[in-house]
Amino acid sequence: MITSTTEIMNKGMKCLIDQMGIIEAERFISIIIREKFDYTKWQREYFDAKTPEEISQEASEYEKLHPFTGQAIRL
Repeated sequence: MITSTTEIMNKGMKCLIDQMGIIEAERFISIIIREKFDYTKWQREYFDAKTPEEISQEASEYEKLHPFTGQAIRL
């Protein structure tokens, strides 16, 4: 089943608000719009600046803080 654009936007906003709060979520969106943010380019620059070892270490640290429970996150 294909998710509609509205559903994706609602889930995205919920994630942003849950993680950042309403004010910072709104600021984040305004920055992306104002800066014409290119997520793909940002990802490339971010990961190109890291060694495979750094990426692995960050992933390990993230997993320790957010262990997999076998339960899907419901939005």
